[in-house]
Amino acid sequence: YNEYKSYLSKMTKKRRNGGRNKNGRGHVKFVRCSNCGRCCPKDKSIKKFIIRNIVEAAALRDIGDQSVYKSYILPKLYVKLHYCVSCAIHSKVVRNRSREDRRIRTPPVRGIPGRQRQQPAQKA
Repeated sequence: YNEYKSYLSKMTKKRRNGGRNKNGRGHVKFVRCSNCGRCCPKDKSIKKFIIRNIVEAAALRDIGDQSVYKSYILPKLYVKLHYCVSCAIHSKVVRNRSREDRRIRTPPVRGIPGRQRQQPAQKA
């Protein structure tokens, strides 16, 4: 038993959070994967929030031309997707990173469609 205990203390760890965001909580609720339906802890699941127009861009102009109201704005569709780890990797929501890159905890720069990034002013 003592040999086994010392073996466990020497085992390597791939991630310092164990792939979860649980910290001090003992148990977290399960959510179902949006893709395959697998039960996955909510803190382990990869979350993606999507804001889309209800109508695609091609039909948006046709609806605007036929509408009686000139300044009517169509509502948006808000969806929060939960992926299990395997589906997130398979559908390229997240990527496998090297050991050095795994230490970088800052989120990547997101390109928000419709907005242009402001470049910082360069010194002369």
